[in-house]
Amino acid sequence: MPVTEAMRGRRKRAVTGLKRGLILDAARAVFERDGLDGASLRAIAAEAGYTPAALYFHFDSKEALYAEVLGQSLDALKASVDAGVTGAASPAGRFAAAALAFFDFYATHPRDLDLGFYLFRGGMRPHGLGRDRDKALNEALEAALWPILEAAEAMGADEATARLLMADTFAHAVGVLLMMHTQRIRMFGLAPRALMERYVETELMKLTSPDGRGNPLLEGKGRVRGRPLDTEAKTSPPSRLRGLLKIEPSS
Repeated sequence: MPVTEAMRGRRKRAVTGLKRGLILDAARAVFERDGLDGASLRAIAAEAGYTPAALYFHFDSKEALYAEVLGQSLDALKASVDAGVTGAASPAGRFAAAALAFFDFYATHPRDLDLGFYLFRGGMRPHGLGRDRDKALNEALEAALWPILEAAEAMGADEATARLLMADTFAHAVGVLLMMHTQRIRMFGLAPRALMERYVETELMKLTSPDGRGNPLLEGKGRVRGRPLDTEAKTSPPSRLRGLLKIEPSS
């Protein structure tokens, strides 16, 4: 069968995609090892098995590569949150599902958290990849968090309050994740996910019943159902969140 121009085009795109994927895998390995500041296009090219000139054909700077790698991570985060929200019937269920899916993604992918905060060998300090790239990446992160805002608005929060709650959920999750991955959480003898679950329950309490009455998550007036924070790692939410998330109890 003769090779057509269309076939040549598909083959070329496939080869280009493969090369690009190899370069991105190599870039991530170098960034994890050397950080953004310590990385170089030459080192990434060597890791990928290409010449620096071949690398320049695909990416013109290490910042462009970092942005692409981080963008892939944020796409995976959004997919995880979207999958978690799927099937949640109520706004409260969507809020809980989105918040816990966000937490769970970074709990099981700690290097992605490092990637998002530029923590590879660089320490905690401001970083950027250029105004346009930073704007696009911030929008991708916000898109992953957006179900939290939408759920809060559906429960009656105004736009400003919902946006504040989205930021607060992000900040709370990152704080618990930092304690988890540095093992500082051990000093309290608590399970990280249990802390995140309690935060979700508390915010739902505020959103659905400010005075604490008529809320199925509460026991009595304005009090979260009493239970000690678990000291063992949890694999699923407690029973009162299962109802919202439509999760069957594990056998």
